[in-house]
Amino acid sequence: MHTVVLPLVLFLLCLVGLAAALLVLGNVFGPRKSTPIKRMPYESGMDPIHDTRRRFDVRFYLLAIAFLVFDVELLFLYPWAVVFGARDTQAAAEVIEGRPPLIFAAGMVFLLILVLGFVYDWRKGVFRWR
Repeated sequence: MHTVVLPLVLFLLCLVGLAAALLVLGNVFGPRKSTPIKRMPYESGMDPIHDTRRRFDVRFYLLAIAFLVFDVELLFLYPWAVVFGARDTQAAAEVIEGRPPLIFAAGMVFLLILVLGFVYDWRKGVFRWR
C-alpha cells in the first residue's frame, strides 16, 4: 500500500510546491504599474475595433458544431481499427474471438452513418461560405 501512496503524495507535494513557487515569483518579479494600455482588452495582440457584444453569423456556429461532431466520431473509429487490425495480440484475439465479420460490419455501419451525416450537412450548405 505504501509503495503506491508514497509516489502519489510526493507528486502532489511537488505539484503544490511548484504552483506556490510560481505564484510567489510572479508576484515578486512581475510588473506592478497598471496603465490604461495594460488594462485594454485585446485579441491575439490586436487592438479591439468593434463592440465586444456584436452578433456573429450563425454559420460560424454551424461549422464549429459540424467540425466537433465529425472530430469526435472519428475518435470512436480509432479503438475499433486498433482492435480489428491487431488480431495477433492476445487481448485483441479475446475481443474478436471468431466475430471478425460482426466487428467489421459494425464499423462499416458506423462509417455509413458518418458519411450520411456528412452528406446531409453538405446538402444543407453548412460547408458553403457565402
